[in-house]
Amino acid sequence: MHTLIDFIVSLVWELWYIGIFIMMMIESSFIPFPSEIAMIPAGYLASQWEMVFITAFIAGTLWALLWAIINYGLGYYLWAPVLKTLIHKFGKYIFLKESHYTIAENYFEKHGAITTLLARFIPAVRQLISLPAGTFHMHIGKFLFYTGIGAGTWNLILMAIGYVAWENSELISKYSSQALAITLLWSIIMWVWYYFIHKYFDKKYK
Repeated sequence: MHTLIDFIVSLVWELWYIGIFIMMMIESSFIPFPSEIAMIPAGYLASQWEMVFITAFIAGTLWALLWAIINYGLGYYLWAPVLKTLIHKFGKYIFLKESHYTIAENYFEKHGAITTLLARFIPAVRQLISLPAGTFHMHIGKFLFYTGIGAGTWNLILMAIGYVAWENSELISKYSSQALAITLLWSIIMWVWYYFIHKYFDKKYK
């Protein structure tokens, strides 16, 4: 693992921001490749004045956003018609109806913003959330805005860890675990808060 990390750091260092682009491209695909491997080394290189912190942060976030858009497009233009066809032809065999697709589409229309935002803090889910967002035609403007906020916040946390703790692998492990636990807890609290607020206003203005 240490050899792999050294290779990634050297790759990012040699290719600079293109290295971050490659790492985030892999991270945003369906390959189980955590963004920690891309952005923590970027934070470390910024601490060594090999990169400009804000530039690396913007680059990593823009690359994450770019690949999220590509996955959104795949869902919108490719997976959506395929899924509709499958449900129409074979849905009765797997207990799916066309109304289920409509329900999912309505869900992303109403709740896509909070779902997209919080999903960016959940491992594995952050790589995949763009696909259903595109499949069920979430508003592209909302998708870009909340994806950018989620990806940017997580990248900033990871770069900060790399900036202050790179020389101590135990601290990196500790801080990464703490950051993940805190963001997961925050995501749960935010979702519960959103659920009750939304439920309250639905009753009030129904």
